[in-house]
Amino acid sequence: MKISDSELEILRIIWAHDGRMMFSEIVDALHAKEFEWKNNTILTFLARLTEKKVLQIQKKGRRNEYIVLLTEKDYVENETKEFVGKVYEGEVKGLIATLVENDLISNQEIEDLKDYWEKNKE
Repeated sequence: MKISDSELEILRIIWAHDGRMMFSEIVDALHAKEFEWKNNTILTFLARLTEKKVLQIQKKGRRNEYIVLLTEKDYVENETKEFVGKVYEGEVKGLIATLVENDLISNQEIEDLKDYWEKNKE
């Protein structure tokens, strides 16, 4: 399932609010982030996310509450697996080499990863 950048912005807002928000709250949060989308545009993105089974709508009187069905953790895991599979043919070493060779990872982050590895390897 492909989630557009615009849909992802909306998901990030809902994830940051415990995974459920009313439409008006989503609009306010988007405007606070300086997105000038009209309500119909936002409704279109919400409808697409609902069609993709990423969001569920719960009626609260005449208002809609949007509940996210995909956790941020699951989304990140799926996107990472797809990216490594497509770009690096499943070879994580290639990804890490690119990060190191292009100074996209600091020495401190490398040390943090080593510590993480030591604590979590079986």
